[in-house]
Amino acid sequence: MRWLLVFLVAFLLFNGLQQLLRRIGLGRLPGDFRVRVGGRDWYFPLASSAVLSVLVGLISLLV
Repeated sequence: MRWLLVFLVAFLLFNGLQQLLRRIGLGRLPGDFRVRVGGRDWYFPLASSAVLSVLVGLISLLV
């Protein structure tokens, strides 16, 4: 259940900070999907969210 919460928070962060994260290379990984429906872009950063979840997990183990 905890991993689902981390994944949801990462998903929301990616949607809000999409432009900034693209500059550092996140959001362009294989597995990150962008869909245009009705003139609106929908962004699904599955791979980038998984990478961030692993990094946050490793940091929490070290602290």
